[in-house]
Amino acid sequence: MARYTGPVGKVSRRLGIGITEKGNRILQKRPFPPGQHGPSARRRQVSDYGLQLLEKQKVKYIYGVLERQFRRIFEQAARRSGVTGEYMLSLLERRLDNVVYRLGFATTRAQARQLVAHGHIVVDGRKTNIPSYTLKVGQVIAVRPESRRRTYFKNLVDSGDLNRYQAPDWLRLSSAELSGTVVSLPRRDDAEQGINEQLIVEFYSR
Repeated sequence: MARYTGPVGKVSRRLGIGITEKGNRILQKRPFPPGQHGPSARRRQVSDYGLQLLEKQKVKYIYGVLERQFRRIFEQAARRSGVTGEYMLSLLERRLDNVVYRLGFATTRAQARQLVAHGHIVVDGRKTNIPSYTLKVGQVIAVRPESRRRTYFKNLVDSGDLNRYQAPDWLRLSSAELSGTVVSLPRRDDAEQGINEQLIVEFYSR
C-alpha cells in the first residue's frame, strides 16, 4: 500500500495548508516555510505553472494519493461530461479510506487507510481492503463483525463519540451498527475547503 510517510509538518508549511490535523497544528505554530531562513525568507513570486503544481501537490497530500493514482482520477473525471474539477473531487471524496474517515470511524485519513488495508471494513457485506475503492450511491460501509470486538471499535462505541459525530449530508451514519450508507454524490462544498481545483485542471491540460 504505497503512501506518503514523510514529515507532514514540513509539507504543510511549504504548501501553506495543513495536510492533516497535525499539519494544521504545526502550521499554526510556525506559519512560515521550512528551513533555516524560513521566518525571514521572502516569498518568491510563483509562476502560473508553479501555482498549478502546488495546488496539485496540496490535494495529493490531503487525500493521501500518489501521482499515478491522482492522474488516473483526473483522467476519469475528464472523460465525464460536466465540470471536471468538481467530479475529480467527488471521486476523491468517494474513496473508501476517505469515507471511513468521513464517517468518523478514524480520526485521520491515514488511520482510515490502515483500517481498510488491515481488513476491518466491509462494503455491502464483503471485506474490502483496497483504500482506493470508489464507492457508489447506495453502497453500505461497515466495520467487519469480527473487528467490532476489538478494543478500538468497542471504545469508539462506548465513549459515545460516534453518537455525537455529525457525518456529511451525503453519508448516513448508523453509530450503533458501526455502518454508513452513501445516500448521494458529494457536492463541491463537501470536499476539503481551500482547494482551487481549476488550477489542477489547467495543470493537466497543458
